[in-house]
Amino acid sequence: MLLAGTVIFAQTPANTETAGENPVRYVRSHQSWEYGPFINWGTGVGNRSDFKFLWGGFQVGKPISPVIHAGFLSGQFELAGNIMPLWQAYTPAAHDQTIYFTGGGCPAGQTCSYVAPFGGGTYYGVSLTPVIFRWNFATSSRRIQPWFQAAGGLIYTTHKFPPDQLVPHGVAGATSVWNFSPQGGGGLHFFTSAKRSIDLGVNAVHISSASLGDRNPGVNASVQIQVGYTFWK
Repeated sequence: MLLAGTVIFAQTPANTETAGENPVRYVRSHQSWEYGPFINWGTGVGNRSDFKFLWGGFQVGKPISPVIHAGFLSGQFELAGNIMPLWQAYTPAAHDQTIYFTGGGCPAGQTCSYVAPFGGGTYYGVSLTPVIFRWNFATSSRRIQPWFQAAGGLIYTTHKFPPDQLVPHGVAGATSVWNFSPQGGGGLHFFTSAKRSIDLGVNAVHISSASLGDRNPGVNASVQIQVGYTFWK
């Protein structure tokens, strides 16, 4: 009887703690739904460092496991997804570019070149990320919930992206209006009240058409900084 009473006493504070007393533990123990808007600003890296991005949308997620204990990696698994009706990429303006090639009429052992018009400017589209696998770290903080994630998405743009050599009629000839966006990153929720949080994150995003076009130059890497606001239910 004494032992049973001791166990119940030890468990009671965690079970009865309110959202206002410890928002992080409350949403973790109740596996609360989260939803809210976000905005991304990003830049390409490497040979795409002159590409800039602005994305905005809405995300929904829910923890689907209890806390799994694994030392400093202890945490909770969450499944989420988002949609971005605002998707813009800012690329260098249309310009002439020198193309280097071998073979195809170029003398053996030599590199030949020609000048061709390339597309550019601002690209518009929408993006859907139907599967986001997120790991919410179990910490003792009452206000901060850190996480990391991996995800995959689909992008549709009104013109073929990224910019490529133009063919007659001024249309990009070799890329695609459909691209895929495998990605990964980390961030945190900062709880401002019992069931509200400001969210900060950083994602590394790769953009590739998976050769849906004749060529797949893609955007090998971009860094996206995300700011959001989440409601918990």
